Amino acid sequence: MHRERLEQLLSGDDETSVAALAALRANASYVVWGGTTPAESLARVYERRLRHTLRKSIEASGLEQTVQRLNRYGGPVQLGQIRATDGAWIFILFLDQVGGALVACTGVRQTQPGPPPSDAC
Repeated sequence: MHRERLEQLLSGDDETSVAALAALRANASYVVWGGTTPAESLARVYERRLRHTLRKSIEASGLEQTVQRLNRYGGPVQLGQIRATDGAWIFILFLDQVGGALVACTGVRQTQPGPPPSDAC
């Protein structure tokens, strides 16, 4: 997926999409993986992650809304990731099956920034 298209998909006004868009425009690395995963499965995974971040006091953005949106969506989604240039935040994107719409977006502050994904753009 081209960077410009991803910027268009992140044009919402929620705090997490705005932060992900800002990171992308600041030359963050990104990747959108091929294939899809059922939204219901991801909702369960991210619900556990939400409990974990709350229990460990890990700073996250939009995680509760992501779980709610995935539960409501019900269809297959593509996954993407944006890693801020300083590595401080990673944003996970949930796109519709064809990558034409953003279903949800969440971000998690990284305590120890790591390398960008191997297939990052």
